[in-house]
Amino acid sequence: MRPGQGNAFKEGKAVASVRTGSIPAAQPAPGTAQQASEDQPAVWAAGLAKSYGPTVALAGLDLHVAAGETVALLGPNGAGKSTAIGLLLGLLTPGRGQVQVHGRPPSRAVAGGLVGAMLQDAGLMPGVRVGELLAMVRGLYSRPLPLDALAGMGPLLGRRADRLSGGQAQRVRFAAAIAGDPLLLVLDEPTAAMDVQARRNFWEQIHAFAGRGRTVLFATHYLHEADDAADRVVVIAGGRKVADGTPAAIKANFGDQQVRFTLRHVQVKARQGHRGPV
Repeated sequence: MRPGQGNAFKEGKAVASVRTGSIPAAQPAPGTAQQASEDQPAVWAAGLAKSYGPTVALAGLDLHVAAGETVALLGPNGAGKSTAIGLLLGLLTPGRGQVQVHGRPPSRAVAGGLVGAMLQDAGLMPGVRVGELLAMVRGLYSRPLPLDALAGMGPLLGRRADRLSGGQAQRVRFAAAIAGDPLLLVLDEPTAAMDVQARRNFWEQIHAFAGRGRTVLFATHYLHEADDAADRVVVIAGGRKVADGTPAAIKANFGDQQVRFTLRHVQVKARQGHRGPV
């Protein structure tokens, strides 16, 4: 999320669009990353709930993320992770409950440049080159990161943003998310469409970003990603928090579970001496 962007958030997917008119840059006072209190939690949420008609997407989520912490929201598709992220970014209005980001309402934290976000299926501006897109995004902030610090974008700067592979597009979204050097980085299923090497490189970049004292909150349904990258894992299922602890504690409680099933009404015919498949 960057100030000046219009966003739609529906059914767990975000489509980001950027206005082509005049966009004011984020101002350094009040409410910028440089002025946010490190004593305040990066994220505080109590009793967050959200429904879409009769469908309950989130049912009373409590969440606390300390400044400088890397936290994974772990759960299957449909668990409520994307809805939680939409509420934390101010893209959705809760049915009930409260949420603050660095002591501010989410919309104010985003407008102040405190938050960067990489959302599922967020669109990239068509018809422009990656270098032009990142230059525009960097121009929204008073203290952006240098272009050469944005996740190794050099080879892609001359490419059109709408002609990238899935993994390349994810890299550009990540570069745009950190362009303003936010205090809090929010990622929703960030490694979708990435191959094994791209995922490895991506998490190295996340570790480097977090190593500067920044806070990272990411949603994933991969236990190994949460184990490798997070200080703490919050497990969500059916719109509720069902576990909260270190990766080791989560694996101890959930990692060895097995799924067993029985096939019924299957007729297997075999004859004596038959060696082929049955």
